[in-house]
Amino acid sequence: MALDRITIFAKGNLDVHDTLHSLRVGGAVVWNGINEVLRERTPAAIARVRHETWTRSDALLAADGGIPRALAGRDLALGPYPVASQFSRAVFETDADAYVLTIQPDVATCLFRHRQDGFPLMAYDNETWPERDRQWLRDEFEPVGLLDVDASMENLAAIAGRLAARSGAPVLVYNVSSIVPGDTVYCYAGMDETLATRIRRFNVALSDLSQRTGISIVDVDAVIARAGADRLKLDVFHLNDEGCRLVATEAVRVLDDLGVLPPRVAAR
Repeated sequence: MALDRITIFAKGNLDVHDTLHSLRVGGAVVWNGINEVLRERTPAAIARVRHETWTRSDALLAADGGIPRALAGRDLALGPYPVASQFSRAVFETDADAYVLTIQPDVATCLFRHRQDGFPLMAYDNETWPERDRQWLRDEFEPVGLLDVDASMENLAAIAGRLAARSGAPVLVYNVSSIVPGDTVYCYAGMDETLATRIRRFNVALSDLSQRTGISIVDVDAVIARAGADRLKLDVFHLNDEGCRLVATEAVRVLDDLGVLPPRVAAR
């Protein structure tokens, strides 16, 4: 049987990578991504998932594809956020059958901004950098706090608009499970915003954005809540293999409804 190949560009972090591409635990693959679901539900299709990490929506919009001069020749320990992906515009320049984004970076990521040139940097795990690099970071950059929910939604609308301008492919956006392990707050008087409350505000705002723009949501929050967050979540943002399977299954359902999968095969 000839296979229909679909290309998914996943711009995000471990939430989209682990569910759509693969999840490794201790070096072993415990979940092999969306194709495990497709083999069961839509055997005529096979997905090629191109994944690229994402620091935050404002940084993505500011990226021009070039590495800033201030970073040239500097070997920073940026882990999963190398400068090539931090300043990449590949999501806007790559043909795909579907684009998958996520609000998780906007919910949780703080960046640094270059004092002179103004570009943002994800200084991943900078507490472990050599002292000379930590001093350089303090001298050259200023910290940027968390992104406001309204700014995040404006950015996502702009990103979706750019993708729509070059392609008719659908845009899917993961929301975030709002269950925070260990959270036992029952009275919020006098408290700053908690992470769980922040996640809920972003999830509601994403629903409003979908209503206005037509982007599709992969409702991670609902999927994990129905099946049991205590059983499926390793921490605030990471899922075990069963959680990954459930979210990938939901992504396949959405892709099928949007007509991305072969129409002759209907999902059960």
